[in-house]
Amino acid sequence: MAPRRIARSGVQAEVLASLALVMLLSSAALAAVLLAHHERSLRELVGRALVAEAHASRPALEAFVPGTRWWIVHPDGRAEARSPLAGLIDPASRALADAARRRGEPLLVPGAVWDPIRIGVPLDARGRVAVGSLPRDASLRLRAAAAGVVAAVVAANVAIFTALGAWLLRRRVVRPLQRLAGVARALAAGEAGSRAAVEGVAEAAALARAMNEMSESLEERTRALEKAVVELRATNADLRRARQGLARAERLAAVGRLAAGVAHEIGNPIGAILALVDLAARDPGLAPTSREQLERAGREGGRVRAILRQLLDFSRPPLATPGPVDLAAAAEQAVALVAPQRRYEGVAWSVVREPGAPTASADAQAVAQILLNLLVNAGDAVRGRASRKVEVRVRPAYAARRRDDEPGVPAPARDAPDAVECLIQDDGGGIDPADRERIFDPFFTTKPPGEGTGLGLANAALLAGELGGSLELVEPSPGFATAFALRLPSRRAEPGARTRAAQAAAHRAAGCAADTPLPAGGPDKPQADR
Repeated sequence: MAPRRIARSGVQAEVLASLALVMLLSSAALAAVLLAHHERSLRELVGRALVAEAHASRPALEAFVPGTRWWIVHPDGRAEARSPLAGLIDPASRALADAARRRGEPLLVPGAVWDPIRIGVPLDARGRVAVGSLPRDASLRLRAAAAGVVAAVVAANVAIFTALGAWLLRRRVVRPLQRLAGVARALAAGEAGSRAAVEGVAEAAALARAMNEMSESLEERTRALEKAVVELRATNADLRRARQGLARAERLAAVGRLAAGVAHEIGNPIGAILALVDLAARDPGLAPTSREQLERAGREGGRVRAILRQLLDFSRPPLATPGPVDLAAAAEQAVALVAPQRRYEGVAWSVVREPGAPTASADAQAVAQILLNLLVNAGDAVRGRASRKVEVRVRPAYAARRRDDEPGVPAPARDAPDAVECLIQDDGGGIDPADRERIFDPFFTTKPPGEGTGLGLANAALLAGELGGSLELVEPSPGFATAFALRLPSRRAEPGARTRAAQAAAHRAAGCAADTPLPAGGPDKPQADR
C-alpha cells in the first residue's frame, strides 16, 4: 500500500504569509503612531480654535464646527446657553466646567470616537467658564479622515510588499526549486544526462551544483556497475563452460580407456570370425541358403568391426596435420558424397559461401569426416518430412573473442576475421531442449535402436578440438530447426591453432590408454550418428 501523501503548502505561500504578517504588524504599529500623532495635532488645532471661539464676543461669534453648543457656567452653578439650540447643559459638560475653573486653564476632552468633543475655557476672574460640546458626527468626521488615510497607507504597504515579495520569491527561489524538482524526477525516471541549471539565490545555486555533482557520481557508479555486471556474467559463462568442459573431458577420458580396452579384447576375435566366415563362404559345395546366411553374418561382423573402429577413433583420434582447407569446397565434396544416396532422395542440399570467408587451417581428412557426420545427421533428420532442406553456410568468424564481445558480432577493433565458420542447418524436427546438454556425450543418440551408436557427434567434436577449433549446437537461422557450427582457425591464426592442437594431443596422450589396432583388413567407413 502506497504511503498517503500529506498536502503541504509551498515555500512561496509560507514565506509570503510570514512576510505579510510581519508587514501587517509593522504597519499596524506605524498606524498607531500616526493616529496618536494625529490625535495630538487634532487636540491642538481644535483646542486653539475653540478657545478663540469661546473668547469671541457674541456678535462676532462664528462657529468653528457648525452645530457646536456653548454654555456659560457661573460660579454658583447656574448655566446660561450661549448658542442657539444649546438647551440644558449635560452633566459631563458641567463637570468639565468645574474642572477648568479649578485648574484655571482650558481643558479639552476628545473622548471616544463616538463621544462628542468637549472643551472648558475659563473666561474671567469672576469664575465664569465657557463650555462647548461639538456634535457627535463632527467628532467622527474629524477622526475618520485620518483613520482612512492611515488604513489606505497600511493596505497599500501590505499589498505592494506582498506582490513584490511574491515576484522576487518566484523568480529567485521558487522557480529554481521547481526546476531542481523536475531534474530530480527525471533522474528518478532513469533519464541519464539530466542536469540542473545553476541559478537563483546562492543557496538554490549551491543546491543545483550539489545535485549535478550527485548526478555525475551516480552515472559513473551506474556505468561501473553495468560494466561489473557484464564482466561478472562473462566470468560466470566462462566458469560454466570450463565446468562443462572439465566434466566432459572426464567422461571422454573414461570412455576412451573403455574403448581402448574393448577394441583390444574384441578386435582380434572379430577379425578371426570374419576370416572364418569368409573362408566358409568360399566352399563350392555350400547350399545357396547357407551361403546367403554366411554373407549376412559377414556383413554384421563388418558392422561390429566398424563400431570398434569408431571406438578406436574416439579413444585415440589421429594427430591432425594442419594445412590450408577451403571449407566451402570441402562442404561441396561432402554433399556430393551424401546427396546421391537413395535414402536422401528429395532432400534439397545447398552450399553457400559468404564473401570474406578465409581459408581454414586444418587437416583436410578430419574436416571431411566432421562434415560427413554432420551432413548424414542432417539428412536423417529431414527424412520423411514434407519440407526437406539442408543448408551449409561458410562465413567469416571470430574465434579469439574478448569478454566485451557480443556473441556473433564482429569486434570493430580487429581488421580481419581470425576464424572461419561452417554452419550446417536443417529444417527437421529439431532437438529436444532436455537433450541439448548431452548431444555431444559419447553413446548418446536420438536415433532408433540399431541405427546409431552415439559416437558420431562425440567424434566430430573431439576432432574439431584437435584442429584448434570447436563444434557447437547453435541457434538456427529462420526457417531451420537445428544448426551446428564448426569453427576453425584461419590461415593467419595457424600458429595458435597448431599450438592448441599440440596441447590437445599431449593431453590425449597423457589421459587416454593405448589402444591395440584392429586386425588387418581395414575398417569400414564409420556411420555418422547424432
